[in-house]
Amino acid sequence: MGTIEDSVDGIFAALREGALTMQAGGGVGYDFSTLRPRGSRARSTGNVASGPVSFMRIWDVTCATMLSTGARRGAMMATLRCDHPDVEDFIDAKQTPATLSHFNCSVLISDSFMEAVTRDADWPLVFPADALAADGGTGATVERDWPGREGPVPCRVVRRVSARELWRRLMRATYDHAEPGVLFIDRINAADNLRGLERIHATNPCGEVPLPPYGACDLGSVNLTRFVVDPFGPGAALDLEAIAAIVPLAVRMLDNVIDVSLFPLAAQAEQARATRRIGLGFTGLADTLAMLGLHYGDEPARALAGRIMRTIRDAAYGASADIAREKGPFPRFDADRFLAAPGPATLPAHLRDAIARHGVRNSHLTAVAPAGTISLLAENVSSGIEPAFALRYRRQVRTARGDTRSFELENFALRRWRTRHGDALPPESLVTATELPARAHLAMQAAVQPWVDHAISKTVNVPEALPFDAFEALYAEAYALGLKGCTTYRPNPVTGAVLSSAPAAATAVPSCGADRECD
Repeated sequence: MGTIEDSVDGIFAALREGALTMQAGGGVGYDFSTLRPRGSRARSTGNVASGPVSFMRIWDVTCATMLSTGARRGAMMATLRCDHPDVEDFIDAKQTPATLSHFNCSVLISDSFMEAVTRDADWPLVFPADALAADGGTGATVERDWPGREGPVPCRVVRRVSARELWRRLMRATYDHAEPGVLFIDRINAADNLRGLERIHATNPCGEVPLPPYGACDLGSVNLTRFVVDPFGPGAALDLEAIAAIVPLAVRMLDNVIDVSLFPLAAQAEQARATRRIGLGFTGLADTLAMLGLHYGDEPARALAGRIMRTIRDAAYGASADIAREKGPFPRFDADRFLAAPGPATLPAHLRDAIARHGVRNSHLTAVAPAGTISLLAENVSSGIEPAFALRYRRQVRTARGDTRSFELENFALRRWRTRHGDALPPESLVTATELPARAHLAMQAAVQPWVDHAISKTVNVPEALPFDAFEALYAEAYALGLKGCTTYRPNPVTGAVLSSAPAAATAVPSCGADRECD
């Protein structure tokens, strides 16, 4: 969504835009960092601010109201900078059950903050100086890029905290309550294909598409299970050539979606058609690996996942260049600037030459979405990049009347195994999310990320008994691996367990991590 102006008019104008978007069935993402910290006084009016978390509650109620009208279940992402004076309130905001239940929350983590954590240094919490009364803060100022502002602006240091203690507070909240997640925002902007033309401060609700103000995600997934030859057999193989051959059709379809979509807001239509972002990825990865006899947590599985995503990426860029030759490149295309961006710079020479000659139709082409609903419709294949939640489980599905029905489901790969091998015990390759060590989740995400323009919706499942220090180390590892974000899920009293056992079969409530919304 757009940048929230720090005024009553601006806040409620943004709320109205969000309500219209949710009414149309869309999810929304906001950076609340533009709102003055709680207890501060405005320079212009002297009014005392209630802080960004208080206004998030208004959005949460609005989302619930939209849900009561029969609209698609609402989903929202809220982000806040790690140097905002209310970051501690934001970290603690969801520790009470049913609080901000329609929000996913992530803290925007900068490279300088991670360096301060490593050095155990003080960390300034700041806000633009021209928005605060003269008595607000320590008197010191620093230069910071700020959402809605051109270039670095003077920011007043409201107070200083220990970077390491703030980091541990964030880790403890996530350990105990499964939120907030983290977004490594400097890395996101550095890797953006349109860096220099836009600044990203938020994502779509599940985090796989970082977006500029009013940006929209247009997502599709290749069902990898359809390309497995001789599943669970001696000749089991994946037809990468067939995957590459289907990608141009997917790219053209997603590009057409931009033209036929009826956007709730004119600004969304303008942004979408100026950049023509799409996000093509895959689903069914875990089932595909299982049918090939590869264990999700082993290096051969990660190597193949990387090859798959690279195949999709290269075929997608080739298709987009072909469409650009036919229809023209996206309006904001600049060949020299685009080809110098980190992602396009790694494309094969023949694709870079094609883009230099004809342009490219879409500014961004790849993302790995959670793909929960479409995977269910595709015979219940494993969702996106995730391992299977359980081989058998029950799922609650909302009906058109607003109530829910419970369905017992069986994993796609397990059904394929039974078709071929009857009641024989499933192989070790049929592994579920909670059977994998947490680092196996991170390693798979890291194997795929280099070939993804946007990001990856991925939940790192951790056992309840994992010690806090080991849990905290996962996030440092995610940063070291070059990931754009990290979301973990550890069973806890607030959000409950994603997986549980039942007498007849394992049960699960698939989600995108904790209470995170699936598509």
